[in-house]
Amino acid sequence: MKSFFVYPFMLAIGILPASAFTVQSPVAGTQVTSPFTLSASASVCGSKRAVAMGYSIDHTRTVIEPTSFSVSIAASEGPHTVSVKCWGEKAHEDQTVNFTVVGGEPPPSVTAAPSFIPTPGAYSSAQSVTLSSATAGAVIYYTTDGTVPSTSSNVYAAGIPVAASEVIQAIAVAPNEGASSLASGSYSITAASGGPVVPPNAIVETGIQLLPNWKHNHDPATPGNSVGTMSLVSDPSLSGTTAEFAASYTDGGGEIYSRSYGNDAEATNFLYDGYVWIQAGSQIANLEMDNNQVMANGDTVIYAFQCAGDSKTWDYSANIGTRTSPRVHWIHSAQSCNPATWTTNTWHHVQISYSRDDQGTVTYNGVWFDGVESPINATVPGAFALGWARGDLMTNFQIDGDPHANGSTVLYLDNLTISRW
Repeated sequence: MKSFFVYPFMLAIGILPASAFTVQSPVAGTQVTSPFTLSASASVCGSKRAVAMGYSIDHTRTVIEPTSFSVSIAASEGPHTVSVKCWGEKAHEDQTVNFTVVGGEPPPSVTAAPSFIPTPGAYSSAQSVTLSSATAGAVIYYTTDGTVPSTSSNVYAAGIPVAASEVIQAIAVAPNEGASSLASGSYSITAASGGPVVPPNAIVETGIQLLPNWKHNHDPATPGNSVGTMSLVSDPSLSGTTAEFAASYTDGGGEIYSRSYGNDAEATNFLYDGYVWIQAGSQIANLEMDNNQVMANGDTVIYAFQCAGDSKTWDYSANIGTRTSPRVHWIHSAQSCNPATWTTNTWHHVQISYSRDDQGTVTYNGVWFDGVESPINATVPGAFALGWARGDLMTNFQIDGDPHANGSTVLYLDNLTISRW
């Protein structure tokens, strides 16, 4: 009688029995035929309310099930181990049963578990996570809220934006095959301390990569030739729509992509801010990210900045001629940069700060790469009498190929923002 009254009391105050996770079949140490029945249930897991269960045979994969299930499983002859798992609210518990199969059908093939690009880990900027399975025709299901995925979860279709720290869990299911094991990727997004400051009175142009009618052509100042295309895609993406810049080149040809984005002859301070993704296999010598402004006097100020593979430095441009007879010259800074060493298939955050005076003399303040600042602090002549429309603001995105080879490049640009004040 004592247990009869205590047990309801325990339930009434929210305390559940620790023995509420059981494996009914198979029984440990017994012999079974194939296919055998695996039955288990759980109301409590690790002292928490059970929310899901799963099992694996011989530690090969985990199949997700509800909190009470009974399934028929084919297995080869010989000894086997079944691991039954349950998950509670921030808790889990496992039970292992050893048994022997004495005859029956071979097990079916299973779907390859999802893989993650970029590799799970710590990053200093937002990422777009791509999921894939090596099994043809597999459908991937995923969650980001801490729950275990099932075929009722989100269906993966495009890159998953990760702007804050989170865990992505996924399974893959292919026709006529068993479900994959559970794959989990933990991402920690921790922005580096500091960074460029944009004052509250700044004019902020966002989503510049989405503007229509970008122009592109081979840059005749580079050797060789190039042919490029530009399109808007949804994968990879942080914002949902990304600009894809694809080009093929010979002998180091460079493809330049340009777009006017505003009109302002008076602003004297600028911050270029964008996210760049380099697709694996791309062969890049230089990656150039420019901003141009026509002042009220009609002179064009060119704020040219690049990550240069030849010098392996951040470079900036200067007019070493005169206004009317300009001569552009690249100057190597003391700060290292080489696009060939950027991690591919992941987003990189690039922020470039510069300013000018009334004569078009430019000061390159610094560049932040994935939140880490590289001070430049260089002042150079930057005015060119080009006859462009007063107030025009234009940005360039240029990709130069390897001067010692022929090849191709695919880059993506997202969340392109240019602030001015």
